[in-house]
Amino acid sequence: MLVKVNGNELELPEGSMIQDAIKASDAPYREGCVLGLIKGKEEVERHANKYSMKTGKGSIIIEILPEGPENLVKTWKAHYKEFENIRIRWTTSNEVAVGPIKTDLTPTREEHQYERWDVILSLSGFTADATHIIFSKAKHDAVYGAPEENRGVFARVVGGKKTIMDLTDDDVINSVKPVIERESTVKSAAITNLDTPISDGNEIFTYFLVKPTDKSPQSVEHFFALSENGKMKVDYESNSFVGFYDLQGLERESEHIDQRRRGTVTLRNRGKGVGRVYVYREDRVSTPSHTVVGKVHSGMQLLDMARADDYITVRTDPKRIMTLSMTQKDAEEFLSSQGVEQVRDGLTDDDAIVVTQDPLYTMDIIGQKKVKTFGIKEDELFHIYLDEANAPRSSWYFKKITGLLDSPVGALKIHFAFPGMNVLMFEGDSKQSKGLIPENTPETSVKAGEIGLTNMSKRNIGMLGVRFEDNNEFGPTGEPFKGTNILGKFIGGAANLKKFKEGETVYVTTKKS
Repeated sequence: MLVKVNGNELELPEGSMIQDAIKASDAPYREGCVLGLIKGKEEVERHANKYSMKTGKGSIIIEILPEGPENLVKTWKAHYKEFENIRIRWTTSNEVAVGPIKTDLTPTREEHQYERWDVILSLSGFTADATHIIFSKAKHDAVYGAPEENRGVFARVVGGKKTIMDLTDDDVINSVKPVIERESTVKSAAITNLDTPISDGNEIFTYFLVKPTDKSPQSVEHFFALSENGKMKVDYESNSFVGFYDLQGLERESEHIDQRRRGTVTLRNRGKGVGRVYVYREDRVSTPSHTVVGKVHSGMQLLDMARADDYITVRTDPKRIMTLSMTQKDAEEFLSSQGVEQVRDGLTDDDAIVVTQDPLYTMDIIGQKKVKTFGIKEDELFHIYLDEANAPRSSWYFKKITGLLDSPVGALKIHFAFPGMNVLMFEGDSKQSKGLIPENTPETSVKAGEIGLTNMSKRNIGMLGVRFEDNNEFGPTGEPFKGTNILGKFIGGAANLKKFKEGETVYVTTKKS
């Protein structure tokens, strides 16, 4: 049997299941993600209610009337392809006619009134052998031999009105295609069971592919971070868009602003919900609060079917260029595979760990085809466990101010270092520290290596610190236990922090345990 996987035809034996199709096609798919299963092209087109007619002057979009007569709609859907490669038959101040084709419609001889932008099935000469479609350019009365149902009107022009006004009898309808919108695919199935049987003509969608724009490098990097593990969770869905909120609260500068057409990916750059990513199912006008990140290149059908709390497999083209936490040697090999030149900085040994790259953003690196990688000794990159279960707000704050929300390596600037006190304090961010309520406060002691911050009950809210020995009275930032949130701990090597001085930078990365 013949099926399609992500648009590619594949021959499979009868009785195959979705997992067989994925394996045979080597399709991108992350375990636990939702899949789209459509019965076939005819099933999709059966639910389509908009059609695009392409001409040399531009495209015309018609929309089937919600209460369009079943006979007329059925005739159009059965014969629309026959209007391809047909020249405009005539134009007047009131109408544009395309045809003829043959149908089974029954003509009438009645005169009817038509509104501007009506789309009519006309039976010229009162015979179904000369069926035309008429675009009404103005309100007028006419005898078109139209079927009695709704005066032959089955659709409205909703796009390309200027194109219609410009058409002459020298123009040709080059193609007619259904416009595949969400309504065309929601009748199909979004599933996670890989043992689901498939049959001849089925279409399977396993992932969606985004092509980012080079006009929004910072916002594109935000999307790369959000989709870093190859899948994204749907946090909200509506008729208009699908929302992904995992990096909500992470601000980005406003970049490229443009119309939010179907398939457009945007990032909210201000206001409530800043940091959210949206993929649009329907066209929307541009707004200054949404930066355009890119466009869904394929797999939009899967996004049409997704529901809140679904996970979806995602790919980007190009892929993210991120060398942080790699060795200088590994970074060199990775960059070479992407056609990018490496310039080593800092510690340049092969086994040095890369902690910064310049430019930082993938789209800028691709544009310059060169990146500077700054290396440090392996034991100068500190591993941290964050207790996100017991200190969610504190952990989020820590990741945000260090850069760990969207990067594998973060940075902390030392604010206070005094060897005899066995404590090291790091600069916080007063702007980002709002809302740091007391959570996971110590009860009897603070252990060496634990990371704490000053919560909102004290003046120096947001200050971070670590102690090198246990303390039964004060937290890592010198505050009483009630003013201290413990958010995590350094995993091994914390003693190496003692050599750092005020004003220096400590690089950190996270571990699960």
